[in-house]
Amino acid sequence: MKTEKRPSRLSLPKTALPRIYRIDAEIAAGKYPNSDDLAQVCETSVSTISRDIDFMRYQLDAPIEYDSFERGYFYSRKTFRLPAGFSGAEDMLALGMAKSILSLYRETPLYEAADHLLESIIAPIACDGSRDWLENRIVVPPTACAKVDSVIWNTIIGGLKKNRVIAFDYRGTWDEQDHGRRVRPYQLLFDSGVWYLYGFAEERRAERIFSLSRIKNAVLTEEGFTLPKDFNYADFTGDSYFGVFIGQEKNHFAIDCRGEAVIFASERQWAADQKISGNNGGVTIEFTSTQFDKVLMWVLSCGCNAVPRKPKKLVDQWKRHVREMGKNK
Repeated sequence: MKTEKRPSRLSLPKTALPRIYRIDAEIAAGKYPNSDDLAQVCETSVSTISRDIDFMRYQLDAPIEYDSFERGYFYSRKTFRLPAGFSGAEDMLALGMAKSILSLYRETPLYEAADHLLESIIAPIACDGSRDWLENRIVVPPTACAKVDSVIWNTIIGGLKKNRVIAFDYRGTWDEQDHGRRVRPYQLLFDSGVWYLYGFAEERRAERIFSLSRIKNAVLTEEGFTLPKDFNYADFTGDSYFGVFIGQEKNHFAIDCRGEAVIFASERQWAADQKISGNNGGVTIEFTSTQFDKVLMWVLSCGCNAVPRKPKKLVDQWKRHVREMGKNK
């Protein structure tokens, strides 16, 4: 009788964990998937699936067999499922956190598909009691979200995949009514519960950002475009991290912080060149950024505990807002 040669120790990249559990779920469901089926489901290559199958067989002792009649894989022990423990505590913790963080996307069409995928991966931990711990002790508090219409979402995804211009109606923050737009979609951005489309607005001949919740009557046109090399949104923020906003001018900011704002300013990295120095019991934070409006909002959110020093236009706008707030008694 010929003995099957067991390969030497195989290693599993951490990025392969979701795929391994997906393969386990497909086989355990009795679908008799073959390598082509699994490659399609997992959105990877057949050669990668073959390596995954070998890893499951020889390192995880998964009883995977091939049925020539059904032309697919099956478990020779019907009750077999991959144990959650093989991945390690850190991996399962990461999966639990990912499912919790996913709640931020609840109002978008992305949520249902992503939740289903994570659920199929996390399912094996239900038997060892760690599921309740993950769901009840790692929590993302609910946040206000802007709902996105599924038709709008799918139209924009189509434009991103095919590099085609999208036409839609849109009402900007300062507009009194909707206006027609034609946009070359570059990227989808997510910030504080809101999805945004970043792209080239043909009527303005410049990059612009659009809130998906305010887009109406979106149509995927037949007009294609070539994605420029410098399309990445992050390259236009001036290396600062205040969320979704881009400007044309890079400014040097200096803000004095005291009281509660000292910790708020100090515990995070707001910009790549951020510098913090002591200042009469408080701190002064300095950095460069093109995200002027976002920095202004940040300063105002700190109330009396943040006072801008540079640039002059930030000081002027901050003073104007303070005066207006004083009138609204």
